[in-house]
Amino acid sequence: MLSIYLSIYLSIYLSISCEFSPRAISTRLVSGTWWFFTLIMISSYTANLAAFLTVERMISPIERADDLAKQSDIKYGTLYGGSTMTFFKTSKIPTYQRMWHVMDSTEPSVFVNSSQEGIDRVLKGNYAYLGESAIIDYNVQRNCDLMQVGGRLDSKGYGIATPRESPYRDLISDAILKLQEEQVITLLYNKWWREGYGAVKCENEDANKDASELGVSTVGGVFVVLGGGLATGLIAAMMEFVWKAKKNAEEDKRSICAEMLREFRFAMKCFGSSKKTVKKGPRKKSITDNGIHFMPLAGFSAATGKEAYG
Repeated sequence: MLSIYLSIYLSIYLSISCEFSPRAISTRLVSGTWWFFTLIMISSYTANLAAFLTVERMISPIERADDLAKQSDIKYGTLYGGSTMTFFKTSKIPTYQRMWHVMDSTEPSVFVNSSQEGIDRVLKGNYAYLGESAIIDYNVQRNCDLMQVGGRLDSKGYGIATPRESPYRDLISDAILKLQEEQVITLLYNKWWREGYGAVKCENEDANKDASELGVSTVGGVFVVLGGGLATGLIAAMMEFVWKAKKNAEEDKRSICAEMLREFRFAMKCFGSSKKTVKKGPRKKSITDNGIHFMPLAGFSAATGKEAYG
């Protein structure tokens, strides 16, 4: 019996036909609940897998400066004579030194004469432009074909130049510090860089984020439905079991406990589809035994009253 139920549930899970179909209310409840559970789980897994593969294709192979230094397919350069070029040229970090030697020896030259020229070269493909974060961020917010990869290579600030011994130097410095503490500079940066004129909202802005995994909070409701359906099917099966045992006990004139035990043993069998029915009471005599008819060896003739043969 268990093999029959397993074949039904596996056929539902694998979406194939089965020779057996449940007829009892309890088995129909359990089969229907299992079918609904497998349908939702397979659909959720397929959708999540498709999203994961899509995000995986969108992930850039270059995430930081070390990735650029380890490959040779994508060329990289910076503004000729700019502060970024000076940073790489004078850097003591081995990775940046190696990148500088590659940029300095690459032909044709990977250096550009303006930031706009570097951005245009990036849009043509197979080129990464290294520049000031403010300029790069400004252009990325206005062109969805551009993306900023990795963090900052170096941290530097901007200042306002004044003549030596100028009485305004301390006043300007104090005002800048106050604006930084009150986050006014950050608000102005977001206003003019990220929300200002020309800024666009890209549809794939969150494309680089990881696809959310299927957690308990995502598919928890399906398990609740599965548990409720199984519990309902179990209650229905117990009611059917007791009702059938009571009916058989009345027919066989046995105790209901003995009949329930016999039914339970039969239900636990993995093989076999029928069971013997044992009934108490006087057994009727029959001249038929095992399908063989026996004839009497002696008889009397109705006419003469003598033995017909003997």
